[in-house]
Amino acid sequence: MKQRTLGASGPKVSLLGLGCNNFGLRMEIEASRAVIHKALDLGITFFDTADVYGKRGGSEIALGMFLGDRRKDIFLATKFGNPMDDSGTMKGGSRRYIMSAVEASLQRLKTDWIDLYQMHRPDPATPVEETLRALDDLVKQGKIRYIGCSQLGGWQLVERQWMARHHDLTPHTACEAEYSLLARDAERELIPAMRAYGAGLLPFYPLASGFLTGKYKRNAPMPEGARLTKGKRYADRFMSEANWNALEELERFGKERGRTLLEVALGWLAAQPVVASIIAGATQAEQVALNAKSIAWELSPQEVAEIDRIAGKTKPEVGELQY
Repeated sequence: MKQRTLGASGPKVSLLGLGCNNFGLRMEIEASRAVIHKALDLGITFFDTADVYGKRGGSEIALGMFLGDRRKDIFLATKFGNPMDDSGTMKGGSRRYIMSAVEASLQRLKTDWIDLYQMHRPDPATPVEETLRALDDLVKQGKIRYIGCSQLGGWQLVERQWMARHHDLTPHTACEAEYSLLARDAERELIPAMRAYGAGLLPFYPLASGFLTGKYKRNAPMPEGARLTKGKRYADRFMSEANWNALEELERFGKERGRTLLEVALGWLAAQPVVASIIAGATQAEQVALNAKSIAWELSPQEVAEIDRIAGKTKPEVGELQY
């Protein structure tokens, strides 16, 4: 399994990560065990979860149950900040909440430390400095090793990185953001900010919620139980005429080279230097193996440019201002 440095000065992590949002929710307990063990067998070292995944705690509990002695072999990321109760009192980025949330996650995960602790989304009710100081204290205590964020805008990352530098606090090592061939908003502001401040990108929904897996065909029955089949919001977003045209042309592009659509989509992400680890979820061990095989394809610069053209996107020149 290929390894990459997380950010400018972080640790090495596997280029393919395991998204654990299905554990405790869409999967039986033994299926979770099989997926976790397959990922370990394939050399996947980056595992991404959150306290809210699996009906508030189920994903972390599953990882705590099945990692066992292999916990030391992986880089474990979890998130805090989204509501953990119906009343909406257990959420956010206040010092008081962070200190209780990290202890709860450590207990569910059955571990003494969290490698990457990420705020799930911004909390406008809490000063950024309060959140950063709480996380910095946890780093000093050894309960977490690196900090990160999810779903931030570029200016919000710059604010946090500048404040960490100005007050001598722990900076962000990584950012999670939606990023795929068909979801490129991060390229406008967030990715340039990440490059400038030394943070690594952890893309989620790398396959456009499954649209880029190859199992969806225009004017054909939708696959039973799939995300886009069950989720109208996702289907309406990705199943546009332009995206169907792009998908079919991407399939032809891959077929000409003996590659699947999955290999095209994940290979393109792997070719992006800012990407540290691609967060790919799986509900079956076989899916983990397919994902691992797909990132092995090393695209040439010409192939990357052709894929961008097909997807209707072109990359800005380095240093080019984008508005």
